[in-house]
Amino acid sequence: MDGGYAMKDAPANFIGGEWQTEPDTMPAVNPATGETIAQLPRSGRETVQRAVAAAKAAAPTWAGMPVFKRAAICVAIASAIDAAQEKIARLLSTEQGKVLAEAMGEVGKAADGFRLASELVKQLGGQTLPAEDPTKLVMTIRQPRGVYGVITPWNFPVNIPVEYLAPGIATGNTIVWVPAPSTSLVACALMEVIDGAGLPAGVINLVIGEGATAGDAVVVHPDVAAIGFTGSAATGKKIAERGAGKPLLLELGGNGPVIVFEDADLDAAAAAASR
Repeated sequence: MDGGYAMKDAPANFIGGEWQTEPDTMPAVNPATGETIAQLPRSGRETVQRAVAAAKAAAPTWAGMPVFKRAAICVAIASAIDAAQEKIARLLSTEQGKVLAEAMGEVGKAADGFRLASELVKQLGGQTLPAEDPTKLVMTIRQPRGVYGVITPWNFPVNIPVEYLAPGIATGNTIVWVPAPSTSLVACALMEVIDGAGLPAGVINLVIGEGATAGDAVVVHPDVAAIGFTGSAATGKKIAERGAGKPLLLELGGNGPVIVFEDADLDAAAAAASR
């Protein structure tokens, strides 16, 4: 994997501030060559249990940290991503397949995401509302929900996670993150950079596994307060069913291009394009 991100050890889950391997593994594959470039953990439900427990344990201290201190940590993470931009981008290109220039842009945008979260959270306040009784003061405040489950796709495997991770931690929540299996190696690299920037243990926990096991275990866990997911409409429907009653942020579907040639079966092409 020439030019890729050189991780300290083999790819692993990151739970409670520690890298943890699994006995069962699955390959990380270069889509351009079909070459296996690493072995990733294939995590099950018990691993998710540990990750949620770590996030829950870290939640009170992280939520109680002053907003400006959480914002400063987000800025430090952004700077760390900037410093590792080319290394992460090369690994992203190798594992996901997009050209290096696009990968560089994606990683740069991810750093910007942490900077943006650091600024916006400092402007996030409550309200003072009028009360009928002049001796009373009515106020609203914003508080963290607790543990968020975040499940992210393969197409933008660095920036889309940051769209959840950055605002999630800036506002005082802790996270269990399950990336797409096909782009989990670059997720490990991003997690390593985030950890190196000084994020306290347990605030973000990375679990690598398949959606039907690791992803589902996050969605149904009683200690996961809310779910963020980007991916297919079919999977989003399952998450809405399995996570019923929890706040859900679901970004589903897409607008991928379709090329229809002159000799195509138009009925078949129309049906395929509408799925």
